[in-house]
Amino acid sequence: MRLIYAGVLDLRTDEAYYWTWSKESVLSFLDHPPMIAWFIRFGTAIFGDTNIGVRLGGIVAMAVTQLLLADIVRRVTRNNVRAVIVAVLMPEAALYYGLLMAKVAPDTALIPFAVAMLWSLVRLVQSDDGRWWLAAGLFAGLSLLSKFTAVMLAPAVLAFALVPDWRWRWLRSPYPYLAVVIAAAVFSPVLIWNAQHDWASFRFQAVRAVAVHEFSFRTVGEYIGMQFGLVGFVLLPVVLSGVSLTAWRGYRKREPVAILLSTAVIVPFLYFFWKSLTLRVGDTWPMFLWPAGFAAAAINITRLPFEGWAPWMVKSTIFWARTSVIAGIIFVACVFLYSVASPWNFLGRSDPIGGEAGFDAVAARAEAQLKATGATWVATSDYRTYAMMRWFLRDKVPVVQVNERGRYQGFADPGIAQMRDHVGLYVAREPDNRLPLWNETTAVRQPLERVERSWRGTVMDIYALEKLTGWTPELSPPPGTTFFRWRVLAMLLRSSVAES
Repeated sequence: MRLIYAGVLDLRTDEAYYWTWSKESVLSFLDHPPMIAWFIRFGTAIFGDTNIGVRLGGIVAMAVTQLLLADIVRRVTRNNVRAVIVAVLMPEAALYYGLLMAKVAPDTALIPFAVAMLWSLVRLVQSDDGRWWLAAGLFAGLSLLSKFTAVMLAPAVLAFALVPDWRWRWLRSPYPYLAVVIAAAVFSPVLIWNAQHDWASFRFQAVRAVAVHEFSFRTVGEYIGMQFGLVGFVLLPVVLSGVSLTAWRGYRKREPVAILLSTAVIVPFLYFFWKSLTLRVGDTWPMFLWPAGFAAAAINITRLPFEGWAPWMVKSTIFWARTSVIAGIIFVACVFLYSVASPWNFLGRSDPIGGEAGFDAVAARAEAQLKATGATWVATSDYRTYAMMRWFLRDKVPVVQVNERGRYQGFADPGIAQMRDHVGLYVAREPDNRLPLWNETTAVRQPLERVERSWRGTVMDIYALEKLTGWTPELSPPPGTTFFRWRVLAMLLRSSVAES
């Protein structure tokens, strides 16, 4: 199902954006570390610039994640087949992992490396061989090289090392400290890039992390609702109960693995809940934490019979685990059929699939206008349109986002010779085509046509196509200027100033 889904569905705008990264030779990027670009480059090297090529990394990442979860549970439960099967099937029953992980995102790269780090620490417990700290350090560095939110697993690792009775042994051992050095060395491309670019990535993410807004029931509801939708309406309570019992067991008995798995879920989950009180939490942000929850829930099933729990409690736990898997897989299959085979749009303009579909029609009209007007390049004013125009036009002509140039530091020349003193074609979603930044240029804009981007009979957006003359964009404007600043940061800064 994931392979079909990956091949049939149009790329999301963010996926196309990360695909453009894969065409560049830079150490890192403003928005995220470079691992997702490397994943895409791996896939497109095999299958070319196709949907499957871009998304192959997600398919492989899911398989690796399941294998690692199976091995964690197998080792901890001493080859309990039922627990291993539950650990493998729980991700299949969760919408994000069972289906949507086929869509590549930085989280897609983070998840297998984060689970590999947990797996290394489980191996450490079983073997008592300090060299497993080094493997954990390697995977921790690769996790950070995938997404900055990997740092939220640090409390789990610290608790794992310091709460059990073995803490003094590891505090005196060189292995944990060498693991930190290895993680920093692996993460060094991001550090080097940021040192060269005024720590742009860290400032970009920090503004969103520390932004303060008014309390909102809506954002809290969205966060909780998203977890139910992406993990499972039955599966989420099952996992949370398993994690809670695992935490109780781990901290009471000082069991390293139980402490590690439960803390890897609880700390990030509570942090995102706290952020959701005032900020919309992205749908994929918490997804790196749930695999540890799947492992904890599967292991918990095997522990209850030996801890004096009532028989009805043990039977109920097994029943709900089985029910959550069956119901979840059915739900995932229904979403798959709706996505790739259904002719209907039940959610109108709010549909998450249709919200990013239909760009091929916009690109086709843009290509027709390039021929009609003699334009030699395409201008956009948001990264999503930029990415989709590059994806569909396949660099037949230069495509440039004329603003937010801070996103493209170190990128190769897209073809300035074809742009300078030549007619351009401006493609923008209405009403964003009327941004005030154009008042700072000498550009003359002539409206050409309006193009509807639709999906299953519903118009999702309208795009304006305009002829652009009398101006050539500056690819490397000075930092801090209108055409350099990234809009997310600029908007949040204006909001903070207004609130103060």
